[in-house]
Amino acid sequence: MGILDFLTGEFIDVIDWTDDTRDTMVWRFEREDHEIKYGAKLTVREGQAAVFIHEGQLADVFTPGLYMLETNNMPILTTLNHWDHGFKSPFKSEIYYVNTTRFSDLKWGTKNPIMCRDPEFGPVRIRAYGTYTVKVSDPALFLTEIVGTDGEFTMDEISYQVRNIIVQAFSRIVASCGIPVLDMAANTDGLGKLVATEISKVVAEYGLIIPEFYIENISLPEAVEAALDKRTSMGIVGNLDSYMQFNAAEGMGAENSAMSASMGAGMGAGLGMSMAANAGPWGPRPAPVAPPAPIEHVWHIAKDGKTTGPFSKAEMGQMALAGTLTRASFVWTQGQDGWLTADDVVELSQLFSVAPPPPPAGA
Repeated sequence: MGILDFLTGEFIDVIDWTDDTRDTMVWRFEREDHEIKYGAKLTVREGQAAVFIHEGQLADVFTPGLYMLETNNMPILTTLNHWDHGFKSPFKSEIYYVNTTRFSDLKWGTKNPIMCRDPEFGPVRIRAYGTYTVKVSDPALFLTEIVGTDGEFTMDEISYQVRNIIVQAFSRIVASCGIPVLDMAANTDGLGKLVATEISKVVAEYGLIIPEFYIENISLPEAVEAALDKRTSMGIVGNLDSYMQFNAAEGMGAENSAMSASMGAGMGAGLGMSMAANAGPWGPRPAPVAPPAPIEHVWHIAKDGKTTGPFSKAEMGQMALAGTLTRASFVWTQGQDGWLTADDVVELSQLFSVAPPPPPAGA
Protein backbone atom coordinates (compact mmCIF):
# COMPACT_ATOMS: atom_id res chain seq x y z
CA MET A 1 0.00 0.00 0.00
CA GLY A 2 1.36 3.41 -0.97
CA ILE A 3 1.54 6.39 1.29
CA LEU A 4 -1.26 8.09 -0.66
CA ASP A 5 -3.58 5.08 -0.22
CA PHE A 6 -2.82 5.05 3.51
CA LEU A 7 -3.60 8.74 3.88
CA THR A 8 -6.79 8.34 1.87
CA GLY A 9 -7.95 5.53 4.20
CA GLU A 10 -7.34 7.72 7.21
CA PHE A 11 -9.76 10.40 5.99
CA ILE A 12 -13.56 10.03 5.81
CA ASP A 13 -15.09 11.65 2.74
CA VAL A 14 -18.64 10.12 2.70
CA ILE A 15 -20.92 10.42 5.74
CA ASP A 16 -24.45 8.96 5.78
CA TRP A 17 -26.75 6.71 7.81
CA THR A 18 -29.33 4.23 6.65
CA ASP A 19 -31.54 3.18 9.56
CA ASP A 20 -32.49 -0.50 9.44
CA THR A 21 -34.24 -0.51 12.84
CA ARG A 22 -37.61 0.77 14.04
CA ASP A 23 -36.67 2.09 17.47
CA THR A 24 -33.33 3.92 17.06
CA MET A 25 -33.65 7.61 17.88
CA VAL A 26 -29.99 8.65 17.80
CA TRP A 27 -27.00 6.98 16.13
CA ARG A 28 -23.40 8.21 16.31
CA PHE A 29 -21.42 7.98 13.10
CA GLU A 30 -18.58 5.57 13.82
CA ARG A 31 -15.32 7.00 12.52
CA GLU A 32 -12.79 5.00 14.57
CA ASP A 33 -10.52 8.03 15.05
CA HIS A 34 -10.54 8.74 11.33
CA GLU A 35 -10.43 12.42 10.49
CA ILE A 36 -13.14 14.00 8.37
CA LYS A 37 -11.83 15.22 5.08
CA TYR A 38 -12.41 18.85 4.16
CA GLY A 39 -15.05 18.90 1.44
CA ALA A 40 -16.48 15.49 2.46
CA LYS A 41 -20.07 14.69 1.44
CA LEU A 42 -22.68 14.61 4.17
CA THR A 43 -26.01 12.98 3.28
CA VAL A 44 -29.00 13.68 5.54
CA ARG A 45 -32.12 11.84 4.43
CA GLU A 46 -35.74 12.75 5.03
CA GLY A 47 -36.69 12.03 8.63
CA GLN A 48 -33.11 12.66 9.83
CA ALA A 49 -30.97 15.45 11.24
CA ALA A 50 -27.20 15.45 11.67
CA VAL A 51 -25.66 17.16 14.70
CA PHE A 52 -21.93 17.93 14.94
CA ILE A 53 -20.23 17.89 18.35
CA HIS A 54 -16.75 19.41 18.33
CA GLU A 55 -14.52 19.05 21.38
CA GLY A 56 -17.59 18.49 23.60
CA GLN A 57 -19.48 21.53 22.29
CA LEU A 58 -22.62 21.54 20.20
CA ALA A 59 -21.81 22.79 16.72
CA ASP A 60 -23.79 22.73 13.49
CA VAL A 61 -27.12 21.00 12.84
CA PHE A 62 -27.92 19.78 9.31
CA THR A 63 -31.45 19.16 8.05
CA PRO A 64 -32.28 16.80 5.10
CA GLY A 65 -30.07 17.42 2.06
CA LEU A 66 -26.62 16.79 0.53
CA TYR A 67 -23.81 18.95 1.89
CA MET A 68 -20.14 19.59 1.10
CA LEU A 69 -18.41 20.05 4.44
CA GLU A 70 -16.73 23.35 3.86
CA THR A 71 -16.40 26.51 5.91
CA ASN A 72 -19.45 28.13 4.32
CA ASN A 73 -21.63 25.15 5.34
CA MET A 74 -20.29 24.91 8.90
CA PRO A 75 -20.55 28.41 10.39
CA ILE A 76 -20.55 27.39 14.05
CA LEU A 77 -17.74 24.88 13.62
CA THR A 78 -15.72 27.49 11.69
CA THR A 79 -16.23 30.01 14.48
CA LEU A 80 -15.23 27.52 17.19
CA ASN A 81 -11.97 26.72 15.39
CA HIS A 82 -11.27 30.24 14.12
CA TRP A 83 -11.01 28.91 10.60
CA ASP A 84 -10.55 31.29 7.72
CA HIS A 85 -11.95 30.71 4.28
CA GLY A 86 -8.74 29.13 3.13
CA PHE A 87 -9.08 26.20 5.57
CA LYS A 88 -8.75 22.85 3.81
CA SER A 89 -7.19 20.57 6.44
CA PRO A 90 -8.94 17.45 7.88
CA PHE A 91 -10.73 17.84 11.20
CA LYS A 92 -12.15 15.65 13.99
CA SER A 93 -15.78 15.96 15.15
CA GLU A 94 -18.45 13.61 16.45
CA ILE A 95 -21.49 13.33 14.21
CA TYR A 96 -24.84 12.21 15.64
CA TYR A 97 -27.74 11.30 13.39
CA VAL A 98 -31.14 12.01 14.99
CA ASN A 99 -34.27 10.23 13.77
CA THR A 100 -36.99 12.88 13.37
CA THR A 101 -39.79 10.57 12.22
CA ARG A 102 -42.74 9.64 14.42
CA PHE A 103 -42.44 6.69 16.77
CA SER A 104 -45.97 5.32 16.80
CA ASP A 105 -48.11 2.75 18.64
CA LEU A 106 -46.37 3.40 21.96
CA LYS A 107 -48.29 2.13 25.00
CA TRP A 108 -49.14 3.93 28.20
CA GLY A 109 -51.24 2.94 31.19
CA THR A 110 -51.88 3.70 34.85
CA LYS A 111 -49.83 1.37 37.00
CA ASN A 112 -51.92 2.17 40.09
CA PRO A 113 -55.60 3.27 40.29
CA ILE A 114 -56.33 7.00 40.19
CA MET A 115 -58.54 8.33 42.98
CA CYS A 116 -61.13 10.89 41.88
CA ARG A 117 -64.41 12.25 43.26
CA ASP A 118 -67.52 11.39 41.27
CA PRO A 119 -70.68 13.51 41.76
CA GLU A 120 -72.89 10.39 41.72
CA PHE A 121 -70.84 7.59 43.31
CA GLY A 122 -68.53 9.61 45.53
CA PRO A 123 -64.81 8.68 45.73
CA VAL A 124 -63.93 6.11 43.06
CA ARG A 125 -60.74 4.62 41.65
CA ILE A 126 -60.25 4.35 37.91
CA ARG A 127 -57.65 2.91 35.56
CA ALA A 128 -56.87 3.88 31.99
CA TYR A 129 -54.61 2.94 29.11
CA GLY A 130 -53.99 3.95 25.51
CA THR A 131 -51.38 4.76 22.87
CA TYR A 132 -49.35 7.78 21.78
CA THR A 133 -46.74 8.89 19.25
CA VAL A 134 -43.57 10.86 19.92
CA LYS A 135 -41.27 12.83 17.64
CA VAL A 136 -38.00 14.74 18.01
CA SER A 137 -38.73 18.41 17.25
CA ASP A 138 -35.38 19.93 18.32
CA PRO A 139 -32.47 17.52 17.58
CA ALA A 140 -29.84 19.69 19.28
CA LEU A 141 -31.87 20.12 22.49
CA PHE A 142 -32.80 16.42 22.56
CA LEU A 143 -29.14 15.46 22.15
CA THR A 144 -27.90 17.70 24.96
CA GLU A 145 -30.78 17.10 27.42
CA ILE A 146 -31.42 13.36 26.98
CA VAL A 147 -28.89 11.47 24.90
CA GLY A 148 -25.55 12.86 26.05
CA THR A 149 -22.71 10.69 24.71
CA ASP A 150 -24.78 7.55 24.10
CA GLY A 151 -23.65 6.17 20.73
CA GLU A 152 -26.99 4.46 20.01
CA PHE A 153 -30.08 5.73 21.77
CA THR A 154 -33.37 3.83 21.37
CA MET A 155 -36.98 4.68 22.12
CA ASP A 156 -37.05 2.16 24.97
CA GLU A 157 -34.57 4.31 26.91
CA ILE A 158 -36.98 7.23 27.13
CA SER A 159 -40.41 5.59 26.86
CA TYR A 160 -40.57 4.88 30.61
CA GLN A 161 -39.93 8.55 31.41
CA VAL A 162 -42.53 9.70 28.86
CA ARG A 163 -45.08 7.25 30.29
CA ASN A 164 -44.53 8.70 33.76
CA ILE A 165 -45.14 12.21 32.41
CA ILE A 166 -48.34 11.02 30.69
CA VAL A 167 -49.72 9.28 33.77
CA GLN A 168 -48.97 12.28 35.97
CA ALA A 169 -50.72 14.67 33.59
CA PHE A 170 -53.66 12.28 33.07
CA SER A 171 -54.14 11.80 36.85
CA ARG A 172 -54.15 15.53 37.49
CA ILE A 173 -56.59 16.33 34.67
CA VAL A 174 -59.04 13.50 35.40
CA ALA A 175 -59.11 14.27 39.12
CA SER A 176 -59.96 17.93 38.49
CA CYS A 177 -62.15 17.77 35.35
CA GLY A 178 -65.40 16.96 37.23
CA ILE A 179 -66.66 14.62 34.48
CA PRO A 180 -68.77 11.74 35.93
CA VAL A 181 -67.15 8.34 35.44
CA LEU A 182 -70.19 7.13 33.48
CA ASP A 183 -69.62 9.96 30.96
CA MET A 184 -65.85 9.61 30.61
CA ALA A 185 -66.14 7.07 27.80
CA ALA A 186 -68.04 9.66 25.76
CA ASN A 187 -65.42 12.32 26.47
CA THR A 188 -62.17 10.44 25.80
CA ASP A 189 -61.45 12.66 22.79
CA GLY A 190 -61.64 15.85 24.83
CA LEU A 191 -59.71 14.36 27.72
CA GLY A 192 -57.03 13.14 25.29
CA LYS A 193 -56.55 16.66 23.88
CA LEU A 194 -56.25 18.13 27.38
CA VAL A 195 -53.68 15.52 28.40
CA ALA A 196 -51.71 15.95 25.15
CA THR A 197 -51.55 19.71 25.67
CA GLU A 198 -50.31 19.26 29.23
CA ILE A 199 -47.72 16.66 28.20
CA SER A 200 -46.40 18.78 25.33
CA LYS A 201 -45.42 21.54 27.77
CA VAL A 202 -43.16 19.12 29.65
CA VAL A 203 -41.62 17.11 26.80
CA ALA A 204 -40.88 20.33 24.86
CA GLU A 205 -38.06 20.90 27.37
CA TYR A 206 -36.48 17.67 26.04
CA GLY A 207 -36.84 18.62 22.37
CA LEU A 208 -39.85 16.30 21.86
CA ILE A 209 -43.47 16.67 20.81
CA ILE A 210 -46.48 14.35 21.19
CA PRO A 211 -48.32 14.56 17.81
CA GLU A 212 -50.98 12.01 18.79
CA PHE A 213 -52.41 10.84 22.09
CA TYR A 214 -55.28 8.37 22.50
CA ILE A 215 -57.25 7.11 25.49
CA GLU A 216 -58.47 3.63 24.59
CA ASN A 217 -60.19 2.64 27.83
CA ILE A 218 -61.18 4.03 31.23
CA SER A 219 -62.33 1.33 33.66
CA LEU A 220 -63.60 1.07 37.23
CA PRO A 221 -62.65 -1.55 39.84
CA GLU A 222 -64.34 -4.93 39.41
CA ALA A 223 -66.50 -4.49 42.53
CA VAL A 224 -67.86 -1.15 41.28
CA GLU A 225 -68.50 -2.58 37.81
CA ALA A 226 -70.40 -5.50 39.38
CA ALA A 227 -72.55 -3.04 41.38
CA LEU A 228 -73.25 -1.07 38.21
CA ASP A 229 -74.26 -4.26 36.42
CA LYS A 230 -76.72 -5.04 39.23
CA ARG A 231 -78.09 -1.54 39.07
CA THR A 232 -78.55 -1.82 35.32
CA SER A 233 -80.29 -5.17 35.73
CA MET A 234 -82.68 -3.71 38.29
CA GLY A 235 -83.51 -0.90 35.88
CA ILE A 236 -84.31 -3.41 33.16
CA VAL A 237 -86.40 -5.61 35.50
CA GLY A 238 -88.63 -2.74 36.66
CA ASN A 239 -90.97 -4.41 39.20
CA LEU A 240 -88.71 -5.75 41.96
CA ASP A 241 -91.41 -8.00 43.48
CA SER A 242 -92.04 -9.73 40.16
CA TYR A 243 -88.30 -10.10 39.66
CA MET A 244 -87.88 -11.75 43.08
CA GLN A 245 -90.78 -14.12 42.37
CA PHE A 246 -89.23 -15.00 39.03
CA ASN A 247 -85.85 -15.71 40.67
CA ALA A 248 -87.54 -17.86 43.34
CA ALA A 249 -89.37 -19.85 40.67
CA GLU A 250 -86.15 -20.34 38.75
CA GLY A 251 -84.39 -21.51 41.91
CA MET A 252 -87.18 -24.03 42.64
CA GLY A 253 -86.97 -25.26 39.06
CA ALA A 254 -83.23 -25.78 39.32
CA GLU A 255 -83.68 -27.54 42.66
CA ASN A 256 -86.35 -29.86 41.24
CA SER A 257 -84.13 -30.63 38.25
CA ALA A 258 -81.30 -31.59 40.58
CA MET A 259 -83.62 -33.82 42.62
CA SER A 260 -84.97 -35.45 39.46
CA ALA A 261 -81.45 -36.08 38.23
CA SER A 262 -80.51 -37.62 41.58
CA MET A 263 -83.61 -39.82 41.63
CA GLY A 264 -82.98 -40.80 38.04
CA ALA A 265 -79.43 -41.82 38.87
CA GLY A 266 -80.69 -43.90 41.84
CA MET A 267 -83.34 -45.57 39.73
CA GLY A 268 -80.76 -46.29 37.05
CA ALA A 269 -78.46 -47.92 39.57
CA GLY A 270 -81.34 -50.01 40.99
CA LEU A 271 -82.39 -51.06 37.50
CA GLY A 272 -78.81 -52.12 36.76
CA MET A 273 -78.70 -54.27 39.90
CA SER A 274 -82.08 -55.83 39.06
CA MET A 275 -80.96 -56.68 35.54
CA ALA A 276 -77.79 -58.27 36.90
CA ALA A 277 -79.82 -60.36 39.35
CA ASN A 278 -82.26 -61.52 36.63
CA ALA A 279 -79.51 -62.44 34.19
CA GLY A 280 -79.65 -66.11 33.23
CA PRO A 281 -77.18 -68.38 31.49
CA TRP A 282 -78.23 -66.92 28.13
CA GLY A 283 -77.80 -63.31 29.15
CA PRO A 284 -80.04 -60.76 30.85
CA ARG A 285 -83.77 -61.14 30.60
CA PRO A 286 -85.63 -58.38 28.82
CA ALA A 287 -87.16 -55.90 31.24
CA PRO A 288 -90.99 -55.91 31.27
CA VAL A 289 -92.53 -52.95 29.53
CA ALA A 290 -94.84 -50.98 31.82
CA PRO A 291 -98.30 -50.27 30.36
CA PRO A 292 -98.96 -46.63 29.52
CA ALA A 293 -100.64 -44.63 32.24
CA PRO A 294 -104.35 -44.00 31.62
CA ILE A 295 -105.17 -40.55 30.34
CA GLU A 296 -107.10 -38.50 32.89
CA HIS A 297 -109.72 -36.38 31.12
CA VAL A 298 -110.87 -33.00 32.31
CA TRP A 299 -114.25 -31.62 31.29
CA HIS A 300 -115.87 -28.32 30.41
CA ILE A 301 -119.60 -27.66 30.95
CA ALA A 302 -121.71 -25.34 28.75
CA LYS A 303 -124.74 -23.69 30.32
CA ASP A 304 -126.68 -20.53 29.46
CA GLY A 305 -124.16 -19.57 26.76
CA LYS A 306 -121.19 -19.77 29.17
CA THR A 307 -118.55 -22.43 29.78
CA THR A 308 -117.06 -23.50 33.09
CA GLY A 309 -114.24 -25.85 33.93
CA PRO A 310 -112.10 -27.71 33.53
CA PHE A 311 -113.33 -30.30 36.06
CA SER A 312 -111.86 -33.67 36.92
CA LYS A 313 -113.97 -36.83 36.78
CA ALA A 314 -114.17 -36.81 40.58
CA GLU A 315 -115.51 -33.25 40.54
CA MET A 316 -118.00 -34.20 37.82
CA GLY A 317 -119.22 -37.08 40.06
CA GLN A 318 -119.75 -34.69 42.97
CA MET A 319 -121.74 -32.34 40.73
CA ALA A 320 -123.85 -35.31 39.50
CA LEU A 321 -124.67 -36.23 43.10
CA ALA A 322 -125.48 -32.61 43.88
CA GLY A 323 -127.74 -32.34 40.83
CA THR A 324 -125.80 -29.49 39.20
CA LEU A 325 -124.73 -31.93 36.47
CA THR A 326 -127.55 -33.81 34.70
CA ARG A 327 -127.72 -36.24 31.82
CA ALA A 328 -128.78 -33.36 29.52
CA SER A 329 -125.83 -31.14 30.44
CA PHE A 330 -123.54 -30.36 27.51
CA VAL A 331 -119.91 -31.34 28.13
CA TRP A 332 -116.65 -31.32 26.17
CA THR A 333 -113.14 -32.72 26.67
CA GLN A 334 -109.99 -32.69 24.56
CA GLY A 335 -110.24 -35.09 21.62
CA GLN A 336 -114.04 -35.04 21.62
CA ASP A 337 -115.83 -34.08 18.41
CA GLY A 338 -117.95 -31.13 19.52
CA TRP A 339 -120.25 -30.76 22.52
CA LEU A 340 -122.19 -33.81 23.71
CA THR A 341 -124.68 -34.41 26.48
CA ALA A 342 -123.31 -36.10 29.57
CA ASP A 343 -125.60 -39.08 28.92
CA ASP A 344 -123.97 -39.57 25.47
CA VAL A 345 -120.48 -39.83 26.99
CA VAL A 346 -119.84 -43.35 28.25
CA GLU A 347 -117.33 -42.23 30.85
CA LEU A 348 -119.82 -39.73 32.37
CA SER A 349 -123.06 -41.65 31.92
CA GLN A 350 -121.79 -44.11 34.52
CA LEU A 351 -121.96 -41.32 37.10
CA PHE A 352 -125.76 -41.25 36.89
CA SER A 353 -126.22 -45.05 37.12
CA VAL A 354 -124.43 -45.46 40.40
CA ALA A 355 -127.08 -45.80 43.11
CA PRO A 356 -126.21 -44.84 46.69
CA PRO A 357 -126.03 -47.66 49.26
CA PRO A 358 -129.12 -48.31 51.45
CA PRO A 359 -129.52 -46.10 54.51
CA PRO A 360 -128.18 -47.42 57.80
CA ALA A 361 -130.57 -49.21 60.22
CA GLY A 362 -132.61 -46.93 62.43
CA ALA A 363 -132.14 -43.97 60.09
